[in-house]
Amino acid sequence: MNETKPFTAAPAPVPDKTPAVRPAGPEPAGRPRVAELLQRQGVLAVLLTVVIASSFIYPTFASLDNARGVTIQASFLAVVALGMTLVIITGGIDLSVGSVFALGGVLAAWASQYGFLAALLLPLVVCGGIGLLNGLLIARGNMAPFIVTLATLLGARGLLLALTDEGATTYLVPKDSAFGELGQGSVWGFGYPIVIALVLFGAGGLVLQRTSFGQTLFAVGGSSDAATLMGLPVARTKILVYTLSGLLAGLAGALNAARLSSGVTIVGVGMELDAISAVVIGGTLLVGGAGSMSGTLWGVLLLAVIQNLINQIGSLNSSYQSVVSGGFLIVVVVAQRYLARSRRST
Repeated sequence: MNETKPFTAAPAPVPDKTPAVRPAGPEPAGRPRVAELLQRQGVLAVLLTVVIASSFIYPTFASLDNARGVTIQASFLAVVALGMTLVIITGGIDLSVGSVFALGGVLAAWASQYGFLAALLLPLVVCGGIGLLNGLLIARGNMAPFIVTLATLLGARGLLLALTDEGATTYLVPKDSAFGELGQGSVWGFGYPIVIALVLFGAGGLVLQRTSFGQTLFAVGGSSDAATLMGLPVARTKILVYTLSGLLAGLAGALNAARLSSGVTIVGVGMELDAISAVVIGGTLLVGGAGSMSGTLWGVLLLAVIQNLINQIGSLNSSYQSVVSGGFLIVVVVAQRYLARSRRST
């Protein structure tokens, strides 16, 4: 017969009173700072690496003339991307900037016959008005930025074609005009568009980091509802950033027309995608709430360097720039998600 053994309770475990010892190494609080630094300035390290490597591979790449060519071509996209940075920080998007850029160039070339001020003010007024319309429909009409700016993209391109008889008419900037000098003149060998772009980026960086308006942009992008509860002017902020985006796109178009001495109708196609790519590659989050002007500037220069390298190779056509830019964009977006996740987990 099987015997039944009496049940004996196991002794209660004695709590370990030994103090926990932290592993040696840096404090975990440093991890978010590193992740934030990589997110904002990682593109600068990539840019410097590409530039240094390319200078050894292609001797002509490091020449002063090539640097001038790269920066002058990048300056127009940089001005457009500056406005796009403000829009994306607030959590929006502006697909109309490519068409607005082309429209600004045509308006500036046409108005240049009436003098410098007319050539500069007309594109700013019209293109700023398009940006204002975008802002009003998005902020006051609660419409999706993608739909609104897609509609104004088509509208600006249609107005451009109407002004130029379906592209058959090309307006020329008069020779020896002051407006033409704005695009073709230089300071210490570097064109005025480069100087203007750098001044604008410097002002934009100060606005973002040193003013209440800049902090409002980050707050609106982080959470529009929370910003409203805090009493911040959310609608007015959105209207202003879209207006600035239109103004800057029109200014870039006017500078390009002054550079080319004509209002070319086929420019700006796909420029909105290049601007978005530069902004995102520069570390600005597409969901809004984070970004920097310096990062966008490095992103623009990186795209310009890639295009120049393709030209240096010679056996590749310009379409490869889109392939490389797309690859960079995918890598950056994946890296941003990883860095943002690591910042939240620490």
